[in-house]
Amino acid sequence: FRSNRLAMLSAVILLLIILMAIFQPMFSRYDYDTNDLFNTNQGPSMEHLFGTDSLGRDIFTRCWEGARVSLSIAFVVAILNGTIGILYGGIAGYFGGLADNLMMRFCELIASIPQMLWVVLLILIMDPGVLPIIVAIAVTGWIGMARLFRGQVFQLKETEFVMASRTMGAGSLWVIIKHLLPNAMSPIIISMANAIPGAIFSEAFLSYIGLGIPLPMASWGALASDGADVLLTYPYQLLFPALLICITMLCFNLMGDGLRDALDPRMRQ
Repeated sequence: FRSNRLAMLSAVILLLIILMAIFQPMFSRYDYDTNDLFNTNQGPSMEHLFGTDSLGRDIFTRCWEGARVSLSIAFVVAILNGTIGILYGGIAGYFGGLADNLMMRFCELIASIPQMLWVVLLILIMDPGVLPIIVAIAVTGWIGMARLFRGQVFQLKETEFVMASRTMGAGSLWVIIKHLLPNAMSPIIISMANAIPGAIFSEAFLSYIGLGIPLPMASWGALASDGADVLLTYPYQLLFPALLICITMLCFNLMGDGLRDALDPRMRQ
Protein backbone atom coordinates (compact mmCIF):
# COMPACT_ATOMS: atom_id res chain seq x y z
CA PHE A 1 0.00 0.00 0.00
CA ARG A 2 2.84 2.40 0.81
CA SER A 3 4.26 1.95 -2.68
CA ASN A 4 1.03 3.35 -4.17
CA ARG A 5 1.68 7.09 -4.10
CA LEU A 6 -1.87 8.11 -4.98
CA ALA A 7 -3.33 5.90 -2.26
CA MET A 8 -0.86 7.21 0.33
CA LEU A 9 -1.53 10.82 -0.67
CA SER A 10 -5.27 10.15 -0.42
CA ALA A 11 -4.84 8.63 3.03
CA VAL A 12 -2.88 11.68 4.21
CA ILE A 13 -5.49 14.09 2.84
CA LEU A 14 -8.29 12.11 4.48
CA LEU A 15 -6.41 12.15 7.78
CA LEU A 16 -6.07 15.94 7.54
CA ILE A 17 -9.78 16.31 6.74
CA ILE A 18 -10.74 14.12 9.72
CA LEU A 19 -8.43 16.05 12.06
CA MET A 20 -9.83 19.37 10.84
CA ALA A 21 -13.38 18.10 11.33
CA ILE A 22 -12.55 17.09 14.90
CA PHE A 23 -10.53 20.07 16.08
CA GLN A 24 -11.36 23.11 13.96
CA PRO A 25 -14.89 23.70 15.39
CA MET A 26 -13.46 23.25 18.90
CA PHE A 27 -10.89 26.04 18.53
CA SER A 28 -12.69 28.35 16.11
CA ARG A 29 -13.67 31.76 17.43
CA TYR A 30 -16.90 31.50 15.42
CA ASP A 31 -19.83 29.24 16.22
CA TYR A 32 -21.32 27.37 13.30
CA ASP A 33 -24.89 28.39 14.26
CA THR A 34 -24.37 31.99 15.46
CA ASN A 35 -25.85 34.64 13.18
CA ASP A 36 -24.02 37.92 12.50
CA LEU A 37 -26.35 40.09 10.45
CA PHE A 38 -23.71 42.82 10.16
CA ASN A 39 -21.39 40.56 8.12
CA THR A 40 -23.70 38.77 5.72
CA ASN A 41 -22.49 37.40 2.37
CA GLN A 42 -18.90 38.52 2.87
CA GLY A 43 -16.40 37.10 0.39
CA PRO A 44 -13.35 35.04 1.41
CA SER A 45 -10.89 37.04 3.49
CA MET A 46 -8.29 36.58 6.20
CA GLU A 47 -11.03 36.96 8.82
CA HIS A 48 -13.43 34.53 7.11
CA LEU A 49 -11.38 32.16 4.96
CA PHE A 50 -14.42 30.81 3.09
CA GLY A 51 -16.55 33.94 3.52
CA THR A 52 -19.91 34.20 5.27
CA ASP A 53 -23.43 33.14 4.32
CA SER A 54 -26.72 35.06 4.17
CA LEU A 55 -26.97 35.00 7.98
CA GLY A 56 -23.38 36.07 8.58
CA ARG A 57 -22.20 32.62 9.72
CA ASP A 58 -18.58 31.70 9.05
CA ILE A 59 -18.60 29.19 6.17
CA PHE A 60 -15.15 27.83 7.05
CA THR A 61 -16.38 26.75 10.49
CA ARG A 62 -19.66 25.45 9.08
CA CYS A 63 -17.79 23.38 6.48
CA TRP A 64 -15.78 21.58 9.15
CA GLU A 65 -18.80 21.20 11.41
CA GLY A 66 -20.56 19.75 8.37
CA ALA A 67 -17.60 17.42 7.85
CA ARG A 68 -18.22 16.04 11.34
CA VAL A 69 -21.82 15.22 10.48
CA SER A 70 -21.19 13.89 6.96
CA LEU A 71 -18.19 11.75 7.89
CA SER A 72 -19.86 10.42 11.05
CA ILE A 73 -22.88 9.32 9.02
CA ALA A 74 -20.65 7.76 6.36
CA PHE A 75 -18.50 5.77 8.81
CA VAL A 76 -21.47 4.53 10.85
CA VAL A 77 -23.30 3.49 7.68
CA ALA A 78 -20.23 1.64 6.40
CA ILE A 79 -19.86 -0.23 9.72
CA LEU A 80 -23.57 -1.15 9.77
CA ASN A 81 -23.45 -2.28 6.14
CA GLY A 82 -20.42 -4.44 6.88
CA THR A 83 -21.86 -5.96 10.06
CA ILE A 84 -25.30 -6.76 8.65
CA GLY A 85 -23.92 -7.89 5.30
CA ILE A 86 -21.35 -10.22 6.90
CA LEU A 87 -23.91 -11.83 9.19
CA TYR A 88 -26.58 -12.18 6.52
CA GLY A 89 -24.26 -13.28 3.71
CA GLY A 90 -22.33 -15.61 6.04
CA ILE A 91 -25.47 -17.45 7.14
CA ALA A 92 -26.80 -17.71 3.57
CA GLY A 93 -23.50 -18.92 2.12
CA TYR A 94 -22.63 -21.31 4.95
CA PHE A 95 -25.94 -23.16 5.18
CA GLY A 96 -26.88 -22.92 1.48
CA GLY A 97 -29.88 -24.80 0.14
CA LEU A 98 -33.32 -23.53 0.99
CA ALA A 99 -32.05 -20.94 3.48
CA ASP A 100 -29.74 -19.47 0.86
CA ASN A 101 -32.51 -19.37 -1.77
CA LEU A 102 -34.98 -17.63 0.54
CA MET A 103 -32.45 -15.14 1.86
CA MET A 104 -31.13 -14.22 -1.59
CA ARG A 105 -34.65 -13.85 -3.02
CA PHE A 106 -35.36 -11.41 -0.18
CA CYS A 107 -32.24 -9.43 -1.17
CA GLU A 108 -33.35 -9.37 -4.79
CA LEU A 109 -36.79 -8.15 -3.74
CA ILE A 110 -35.27 -5.21 -1.87
CA ALA A 111 -32.75 -4.50 -4.64
CA SER A 112 -35.50 -4.43 -7.28
CA ILE A 113 -36.50 -0.98 -5.97
CA PRO A 114 -33.87 1.77 -6.42
CA GLN A 115 -31.96 2.42 -3.22
CA MET A 116 -32.55 6.16 -3.24
CA LEU A 117 -36.30 5.60 -3.46
CA TRP A 118 -36.13 3.44 -0.31
CA VAL A 119 -34.07 6.12 1.41
CA VAL A 120 -36.43 8.98 0.47
CA LEU A 121 -39.52 7.03 1.56
CA LEU A 122 -37.97 6.14 4.92
CA ILE A 123 -36.82 9.72 5.52
CA LEU A 124 -40.34 10.97 4.80
CA ILE A 125 -41.76 8.52 7.36
CA MET A 126 -39.25 9.38 10.10
CA ASP A 127 -38.44 12.78 11.58
CA PRO A 128 -35.41 14.56 10.07
CA GLY A 129 -32.14 13.97 11.89
CA VAL A 130 -28.82 12.16 11.84
CA LEU A 131 -30.17 8.83 13.11
CA PRO A 132 -33.00 8.60 10.53
CA ILE A 133 -30.50 9.29 7.74
CA ILE A 134 -28.20 6.54 9.02
CA VAL A 135 -31.09 4.07 9.29
CA ALA A 136 -32.47 4.97 5.86
CA ILE A 137 -29.14 4.58 4.06
CA ALA A 138 -28.14 1.42 5.96
CA VAL A 139 -31.47 -0.37 5.38
CA THR A 140 -30.54 -1.25 1.81
CA GLY A 141 -26.79 -0.57 1.76
CA TRP A 142 -25.88 -3.96 3.23
CA ILE A 143 -27.14 -5.98 0.26
CA GLY A 144 -23.96 -5.63 -1.79
CA MET A 145 -21.83 -6.63 1.20
CA ALA A 146 -24.06 -9.65 1.86
CA ARG A 147 -23.71 -10.87 -1.71
CA LEU A 148 -19.96 -10.35 -1.65
CA PHE A 149 -19.44 -12.23 1.61
CA ARG A 150 -21.82 -15.01 0.54
CA GLY A 151 -19.69 -15.59 -2.57
CA GLN A 152 -16.54 -15.70 -0.46
CA VAL A 153 -18.12 -18.18 1.96
CA PHE A 154 -19.15 -20.45 -0.92
CA GLN A 155 -15.52 -20.56 -2.06
CA LEU A 156 -14.06 -21.13 1.40
CA LYS A 157 -16.50 -23.45 3.15
CA GLU A 158 -15.31 -26.55 1.28
CA THR A 159 -11.63 -25.94 1.94
CA GLU A 160 -9.66 -28.43 4.02
CA PHE A 161 -9.15 -26.24 7.09
CA VAL A 162 -12.89 -25.51 7.35
CA MET A 163 -13.76 -29.18 6.98
CA ALA A 164 -11.15 -30.08 9.61
CA SER A 165 -12.63 -27.56 12.02
CA ARG A 166 -16.11 -28.97 11.50
CA THR A 167 -14.81 -32.51 11.97
CA MET A 168 -13.34 -31.52 15.34
CA GLY A 169 -16.78 -30.35 16.47
CA ALA A 170 -16.66 -26.60 15.84
CA GLY A 171 -20.06 -24.92 15.62
CA SER A 172 -21.29 -22.96 12.60
CA LEU A 173 -20.87 -19.56 14.26
CA TRP A 174 -17.31 -20.41 15.31
CA VAL A 175 -16.41 -21.54 11.78
CA ILE A 176 -17.82 -18.35 10.26
CA ILE A 177 -16.10 -16.00 12.72
CA LYS A 178 -12.82 -17.89 13.21
CA HIS A 179 -12.12 -19.21 9.71
CA LEU A 180 -14.36 -17.76 7.02
CA LEU A 181 -14.39 -14.12 8.10
CA PRO A 182 -10.58 -13.65 8.44
CA ASN A 183 -9.95 -15.28 5.07
CA ALA A 184 -12.55 -13.10 3.36
CA MET A 185 -11.51 -9.88 5.10
CA SER A 186 -9.63 -8.36 2.15
CA PRO A 187 -12.63 -7.82 -0.17
CA ILE A 188 -14.73 -6.76 2.83
CA ILE A 189 -12.28 -4.01 3.80
CA ILE A 190 -12.15 -2.81 0.20
CA SER A 191 -15.94 -2.83 -0.09
CA MET A 192 -16.35 -0.88 3.17
CA ALA A 193 -13.78 1.69 2.03
CA ASN A 194 -15.73 2.14 -1.21
CA ALA A 195 -19.06 2.32 0.67
CA ILE A 196 -18.02 5.44 2.59
CA PRO A 197 -18.03 7.84 -0.41
CA GLY A 198 -21.40 6.40 -1.45
CA ALA A 199 -22.81 7.21 1.99
CA ILE A 200 -21.32 10.72 1.84
CA PHE A 201 -23.01 11.30 -1.51
CA SER A 202 -26.34 9.92 -0.26
CA GLU A 203 -26.29 12.21 2.77
CA ALA A 204 -25.31 15.18 0.62
CA PHE A 205 -28.12 14.42 -1.83
CA LEU A 206 -30.73 14.12 0.94
CA SER A 207 -29.59 17.37 2.53
CA TYR A 208 -29.51 19.05 -0.87
CA ILE A 209 -33.17 18.25 -1.56
CA GLY A 210 -34.23 19.27 1.95
CA LEU A 211 -34.60 15.80 3.51
CA GLY A 212 -31.38 15.85 5.51
CA ILE A 213 -30.47 17.14 8.92
CA PRO A 214 -32.62 19.87 10.50
CA LEU A 215 -31.50 23.48 10.82
CA PRO A 216 -29.30 25.00 12.16
CA MET A 217 -27.10 21.87 11.97
CA ALA A 218 -24.61 21.82 9.14
CA SER A 219 -23.61 19.14 6.69
CA TRP A 220 -21.85 19.31 3.35
CA GLY A 221 -25.11 18.64 1.52
CA ALA A 222 -26.97 21.34 3.44
CA LEU A 223 -24.17 23.83 2.76
CA ALA A 224 -24.19 22.94 -0.94
CA SER A 225 -27.96 23.40 -1.03
CA ASP A 226 -27.70 26.84 0.59
CA GLY A 227 -24.89 27.79 -1.78
CA ALA A 228 -26.83 26.68 -4.85
CA ASP A 229 -29.59 29.16 -4.02
CA VAL A 230 -27.15 32.07 -4.39
CA LEU A 231 -24.84 30.55 -7.01
CA LEU A 232 -25.05 33.43 -9.48
CA THR A 233 -24.39 36.14 -6.89
CA TYR A 234 -22.14 34.41 -4.32
CA PRO A 235 -20.60 31.36 -6.04
CA TYR A 236 -18.03 30.80 -3.27
CA GLN A 237 -20.82 29.62 -0.94
CA LEU A 238 -21.30 26.55 -3.16
CA LEU A 239 -17.69 26.16 -4.27
CA PHE A 240 -16.09 25.29 -0.93
CA PRO A 241 -18.52 22.61 0.37
CA ALA A 242 -18.77 21.07 -3.10
CA LEU A 243 -14.98 20.98 -3.34
CA LEU A 244 -14.70 19.23 0.03
CA ILE A 245 -17.27 16.63 -1.04
CA CYS A 246 -15.42 15.95 -4.30
CA ILE A 247 -11.97 15.74 -2.67
CA THR A 248 -13.19 13.41 0.08
CA MET A 249 -15.03 11.06 -2.28
CA LEU A 250 -12.06 11.00 -4.68
CA CYS A 251 -9.61 10.22 -1.86
CA PHE A 252 -11.74 7.38 -0.52
CA ASN A 253 -12.05 5.87 -4.02
CA LEU A 254 -8.29 6.12 -4.63
CA MET A 255 -7.55 4.64 -1.22
CA GLY A 256 -9.99 1.82 -1.94
CA ASP A 257 -8.14 1.08 -5.18
CA GLY A 258 -4.85 1.07 -3.25
CA LEU A 259 -6.26 -1.35 -0.68
CA ARG A 260 -7.49 -3.61 -3.46
CA ASP A 261 -4.06 -3.68 -5.06
CA ALA A 262 -2.37 -4.31 -1.71
CA LEU A 263 -4.71 -6.97 -0.33
CA ASP A 264 -5.56 -8.94 -3.47
CA PRO A 265 -2.71 -11.35 -4.35
CA ARG A 266 -3.83 -11.50 -7.98
CA MET A 267 -3.53 -7.73 -8.31
CA ARG A 268 -0.02 -7.82 -6.82
CA GLN A 269 1.04 -10.31 -9.47
